Amino acid sequence: MRQVGFIMEDGFQVMGLAALSAFEFANMALGEEAYGLCVMSAHGGPVRSTLGVRIETIPLGAFPDTLMVLGELTPRPVSPVLRAYISEAGARARRVAGVCTGAFVLAEAGLLDGRTATTHWAHAGALQSRFPAVRVESDRIFVRDGHVWTSAGMSAAIDLALALIEDDYDAALARTVAQRLVVYHRRPGGQSQFSAMLELEPRSDRVRRALIYARENLRSALSVEDLAGAASLSPRQFSRVFRDETGQSPAKAVERLRLEAAKLMLEEGRHSLDEVARDTGFADRDRMRRAFLRFFGHPPQSLRRTRRLSEGNMSPERASALMS
Repeated sequence: MRQVGFIMEDGFQVMGLAALSAFEFANMALGEEAYGLCVMSAHGGPVRSTLGVRIETIPLGAFPDTLMVLGELTPRPVSPVLRAYISEAGARARRVAGVCTGAFVLAEAGLLDGRTATTHWAHAGALQSRFPAVRVESDRIFVRDGHVWTSAGMSAAIDLALALIEDDYDAALARTVAQRLVVYHRRPGGQSQFSAMLELEPRSDRVRRALIYARENLRSALSVEDLAGAASLSPRQFSRVFRDETGQSPAKAVERLRLEAAKLMLEEGRHSLDEVARDTGFADRDRMRRAFLRFFGHPPQSLRRTRRLSEGNMSPERASALMS
């Protein structure tokens, strides 16, 4: 049995507890107590959430297989007892994870020095400022750097838990758990905390239908006529309504969706540049490169190289070879 310990203190954010259910449903799917769960705090006893709900905890004790540190709405200094425990857990536990602002706790304990990490986007700047030795990536759902994991806030706790389950078993089990939780099967860690769909925020169902159609058919040309048909509007009326609701032209919005999908595929690292360009509708890698330079300020090859180097999976020479 793998022990998973959750650490929380007064002021913890209740949403982080959703990760408990992921391990609970993994046990149900496996038909055995594959995960033993415990909730801990520095001194044990009841711990109060920001909503006033109290959770009974046990004192810090034996180090679990996986230690997950829940975050608070506003990060606070860590007690010496908790800091020492988490610092030692870095060497004693197989995995240590920080949920949301739990990354601040891991950073105070020295576990993130020289590592890549993420946290809730609203606190990413503060994390980088307070802990300059940490490579903060503010736009990722979760990050794994060696045996240390960190996640964004709120619902990202579930994504992190599903990723840990997949790491222990396989994608099939993670998918089954996601289905039982009625959530989208684990969002990849590289996926943005923001999405183009959320940023565009169309007011009408018609424009929303057109964007969904575009996202599901990125390999197609996606002309204004195609999108207008999905929205049941004439091309002229669609272009006017689309710009009025999103502030962008249909072509610009489609390019944003293509870039988002391409960035995710590149970070997954399983596809060549030509495959990414084809599957996201850029047609060829040169057109994709120009779009990346306009929007991100760097070519797609740079993104892939940075990711592989930060994860320590290969030498700079090998990463450079993959850029060609």
